[in-house]
Amino acid sequence: MAIKYEKLTRPQMRRLEAGEKIEEHGIVFTRLNNGDGRFAINVMVDGQRIHRAIGKESEGVTREHVEAAIAGLRTKAREDRLNLPQGRKVAMGFREASKKYIENLEEEGGKDIKNKKRRLEQHLVPYFGNQPLSKITVSDIERYKEKRSKEKAVPGGEKNKPLDISTLKNTSNGTINRELAVLSHLFNKAIDWKWIPYRPCKVKLLPEESNKIVYLTREQISSLQQMSLEDENPHIHLFILIGIDTGMRKSEILAIRLEHIDINRKQIHVPEGKAGTREQPITGRLADVLKEVIENAEEGEEWLFPSAKSKTGHVTNLDKAFRRVVAAAGLDPSQIVRHTMRHTAVTHLVQEGIDLPTVMRISGHKTLAMVLRYAHQNGEHIQDAMDRLEQRLEGAS
Repeated sequence: MAIKYEKLTRPQMRRLEAGEKIEEHGIVFTRLNNGDGRFAINVMVDGQRIHRAIGKESEGVTREHVEAAIAGLRTKAREDRLNLPQGRKVAMGFREASKKYIENLEEEGGKDIKNKKRRLEQHLVPYFGNQPLSKITVSDIERYKEKRSKEKAVPGGEKNKPLDISTLKNTSNGTINRELAVLSHLFNKAIDWKWIPYRPCKVKLLPEESNKIVYLTREQISSLQQMSLEDENPHIHLFILIGIDTGMRKSEILAIRLEHIDINRKQIHVPEGKAGTREQPITGRLADVLKEVIENAEEGEEWLFPSAKSKTGHVTNLDKAFRRVVAAAGLDPSQIVRHTMRHTAVTHLVQEGIDLPTVMRISGHKTLAMVLRYAHQNGEHIQDAMDRLEQRLEGAS
């Protein structure tokens, strides 16, 4: 049955003054300042608002063309519904997909779930909202990148504290890429779980600068450890010792259970590492310290870093104490952060000539490529290698 128009007729459109418009049955006609007329649509299709310019009168666009465009959108929506999982009448929105994504990963034993959930809740879901998962476009993702790149990055553990916004830096490409990686993984799993028939679009990552990795020298390590012994916080010295002697991540260190420490084998069991479950090797001196801690622990104590105030039962944040110790050691807290301890452990392993697969086994990195970053071009071990090459070649000649 043909649609009847009472307002959007040719005589009515001709009478419009510049800047005036008529809207009827989802079609919007606007008279422009130059006298031309522009057609657009503003309709709801499967619960999604679509507002799109179609064209101008001077380009030959008529009301009939706009009607055909709307009909095409509704046809496409019906075709999409044919590919929906059985029982669904509308496409799954991003918010719902994100919630189910985390739930399914938890059931399947997925990796790095805590960070995936944080990136979704803090950034991706607020941006994409209830937009159908299958209709996210490259343009949507590019706009997300632009928006995030203009936002200020708030340091971890300081979200509830007053901050001087002028001192904060814009969100880095690396941070945005970690969020995009979650989006891409969600697309892949959505296909596996038959929520969508195919990826709605390609997720292109931003270029990242290969910044020089900051690490501590032997002298700086000694100073940091000495200052940690003198600090008021009872946990900070052991935290720093474990970080430098193993390269473990902050969350892994603070979640160590006493039962997971094997002094005889010099290992710590890490059940929920970023790259999955692993056995973390430890140094002899750290094994001696941990043995003493275990022997002096209160009966029934579960955690290496216990906290009666924490919901988890263990300490979850030592940022304030760490910055205090760094400053006391004469170092810059803006440059020396918690992750610097991990950089330090891995860098010194590489500079000692340890083969990279072994370094990867110790550090718990996912790929060898991530360990390769630590082979600094200006490291002393590079020059040492060249000196050895020179000596060998001189002997041959």
